[in-house]
Amino acid sequence: MFKSFAMIGRLMRAGRVLGQHGVLPPAEWEDLAPPQARLLKYIFPKSKAEAHGRSGERLARALAKLGPSYIKMGQFLATRPDVIGVGIARDLAELQDRLPPFPGEQARQILAEDLGDKLSCLGDIGEAIAAASIAQVHKVELRTNEGEPKQFRAIKILRPGIERDFARELEAFAWAARQAEYFGGEDVRRMKPVAGVDTLARSVALEMDLRLEAAAATEFAGNIKNDPDFRIPAVDWDLTTRRVLATEWIDATPLKDIDTLRAKGHDLKRIATNVIQSFLRHALRDGFFHADMHPGNLFVDAKGNLVAVDFGIMGRLDPLSRRFMAETLAGFLARDYRRVADIHLQVGFVPPRHSVEDFAQALRAIGEPVFGRPASNMSMARLLTQLFEVTHLFDMQMQPQLVMLQKTMVVVEGVARQLDPQHSIWDSAKPIVEQWMIDQVGPQARLNQAAEGFNTLGRAIAAFPDVLKNAEQIAAMLSTNGLRLHPDSTRAIADAQTSQTAHARIAIWIGALALAALAIAQF
Repeated sequence: MFKSFAMIGRLMRAGRVLGQHGVLPPAEWEDLAPPQARLLKYIFPKSKAEAHGRSGERLARALAKLGPSYIKMGQFLATRPDVIGVGIARDLAELQDRLPPFPGEQARQILAEDLGDKLSCLGDIGEAIAAASIAQVHKVELRTNEGEPKQFRAIKILRPGIERDFARELEAFAWAARQAEYFGGEDVRRMKPVAGVDTLARSVALEMDLRLEAAAATEFAGNIKNDPDFRIPAVDWDLTTRRVLATEWIDATPLKDIDTLRAKGHDLKRIATNVIQSFLRHALRDGFFHADMHPGNLFVDAKGNLVAVDFGIMGRLDPLSRRFMAETLAGFLARDYRRVADIHLQVGFVPPRHSVEDFAQALRAIGEPVFGRPASNMSMARLLTQLFEVTHLFDMQMQPQLVMLQKTMVVVEGVARQLDPQHSIWDSAKPIVEQWMIDQVGPQARLNQAAEGFNTLGRAIAAFPDVLKNAEQIAAMLSTNGLRLHPDSTRAIADAQTSQTAHARIAIWIGALALAALAIAQF
């Protein structure tokens, strides 16, 4: 009882802030909300000072005001346009994860607790240079011998007590989700709010262990080691713990500081192309991409290379999703809508009961308005967004990995256009998509697949004498002495015969016969 009152108290605070911003519930959700939820806008009236702009913009401002847990909730909801609508998801994708830093003294205490004697290799810990909802970053000098060049580390430190704070808020989210499913009716249950909160909780738990972020950075570094014009800082594992992540410090200009980039003589058009092509290369080639490529996480070094930081949010695509993405983009680039429709049905995203021709017609309605614009105004992100809006008419279930991809595409396209307002996203994307198609389905790829097939066949042929030998031994055993079991199996059967129930004896004999059947199946 008291626990429920505590949950209600936390949610009342959130309700007041959401109500002030006129999003309790947002107008787009009113038809789905149960009658009880619609009454909340009268209990928590909106404020004229806060209730301006689109519903998604108001919701983003309210979540930012509520603090770290709600910011993460907003970022998670941005990946679920199937639940909250494409418009609100697009606005939440812009939700900025910035908070005031916690004091340097607390940062030093955490470092002392986690690093122990290793702390002696670090110099003074200054104030934070960046702070977000879960952690903040400090620039720290390493202690070196006299005459050695100076070295610095970027030290990321979890906020004090953040695990406890998130656990408390997530407990309230889970309680609210359970009430929503119980009282909200079939429409609310179909959105699976409890499962959504569980997913958010798992995601946050991963972000709370900075060793996992370090592992993601290391995997990413291995994938991109030969990439032109793109790099990431190396992880210093000696100074990395659950609450501390240390990487090399890279002197570079923030991508958002466009005036400084221009003053230093950097080619902004080239950088814009690099942003798009790097993202697509990582997604298509590796199936592992940086899913938080906003300007605050991107820098440009003295050589003009793009440098990415912060690997807490990464996206993965399995081979089928990569093929789907490449075929879809290639089809739209060629304005071959039948091809795009075919790939949707081939991978099973659209049920086969739908007509390919009808689906291709719907895709044409998406593509032609986009391609009727000047190249600099054609938006790949807009195209993908409209694609997801239309596909639900053909019973396509939302694919979470593709939603993450689409969300990141919105961000990187915006970054490229900030650098070069006339940038042609499609011109940048075309060579990466075409190269992937050549690598995966071109003549050389076919030869590689054939070679792999011959290798597999060769291994099977090489193993065939052993298979024949095993079969001969089994046949000889059956024809001379009958079926012989391992002594341990024999003893177990004997024990069961004398001391166990009929059910146990039957189970052991079935197991023994199954083993024999497996052995004979080798023949």
